[in-house]
Amino acid sequence: MIELEGYKNVLQGLANTALIAVFGLLIGMIVGCLLAITKIIPKNGFLSKLLSRLTDVYVAVFRGTPMVVQLLIIHYVLFPAVGIQLPLLVEAILAFGLNSGAYVCEIMRGGILSVDAGQTEAGRALGLNYKQTMLKIVLPQAIKNVVPTLGNEFIALLKETSVVSFITVLDLTKAFQNIANSTYEYVIPYLVLALIYLVLVLAVTGIIKLVERRLRASDKR
Repeated sequence: MIELEGYKNVLQGLANTALIAVFGLLIGMIVGCLLAITKIIPKNGFLSKLLSRLTDVYVAVFRGTPMVVQLLIIHYVLFPAVGIQLPLLVEAILAFGLNSGAYVCEIMRGGILSVDAGQTEAGRALGLNYKQTMLKIVLPQAIKNVVPTLGNEFIALLKETSVVSFITVLDLTKAFQNIANSTYEYVIPYLVLALIYLVLVLAVTGIIKLVERRLRASDKR
């Protein structure tokens, strides 16, 4: 019975780990792209300068504090203070998404700046405004340029999900901790846990390389 329950917990923990990493990166990409745009838009007015400064603060806070601390603050301080009650898994996804947004912001900023300025000038010459040029010309090329770095960010998120047990979310690490604590056998469960993480990272790495090859092939056409 214990073995069956442990098996179910491992599957549930694996599913939760994948959900947190995948949706955390998706939220991070949305937040990061928006923040990156506020960093590179022309600073012609008070609002643009204010948004740029706020982005600097956001990035500094989320990159300068540990993920586990951010998770605990969101769960025990922020959400209770505003009276929000969400499922623990959703809280974890939001926390990881906000954290990832700070890193993706710098990744996308570098990707946007790596696109030749002539591309922007060409878009404006075709009659596109700044927003249209960014969305239709610059951002697609920037995303292509940063695919490997975004892959590394996803791998980092995947491994960092092990801290969600601090708010009692059942992830892969927590599932194996439960098995070890119930059987008093720690060597095999933790070795299997390390092996599973290794397999997941290798699988993600393979997918990233495949995407890179596809993108390079499309550029040659």
